[in-house]
Amino acid sequence: MKIHRLEREQFVPRSIEELFPFFSDARNLEIITPGWVHFGMLPPIPESVEQGTLLYYRLRLAGVPFRWRTCIREWDPPRGFVDVQERGPFSLWEHHHAFRVIEGGVLMRDVIRYAVPLGPLGGVVHGAVLRGVLSAIFDYRYARIAELFESRPGYP
Repeated sequence: MKIHRLEREQFVPRSIEELFPFFSDARNLEIITPGWVHFGMLPPIPESVEQGTLLYYRLRLAGVPFRWRTCIREWDPPRGFVDVQERGPFSLWEHHHAFRVIEGGVLMRDVIRYAVPLGPLGGVVHGAVLRGVLSAIFDYRYARIAELFESRPGYP
């Protein structure tokens, strides 16, 4: 199984006390996900997130509809958390969210380790479509975060 990696980093000129609660609220995922993904939370939608919390979604990747279940495997507020796919379109999905206080705000970092199913065919789909789709989703996410928190990619 070939493991791929997607990384993004963004400086947000806000306090960790303001920023972390936004990412701790699963309902905010809809705000920072592009409409063309047709993302939606499915019940039960938790009012708070902690280690062991299960999250259920529906979405489309490359036009294909999926239901997805992730679990918060690690929870270390306000430094970060890790969610992992329990059921969904990937053979592996492990998303590390890290928040580090630096001068003037918070450096937010996402590291996603993922693998696609279907062996060589999955590799072709990844190279032809999926890698670009995932990059576009996270580019959109970071643009929305910049709008919401007046931030910019990378270091200040």
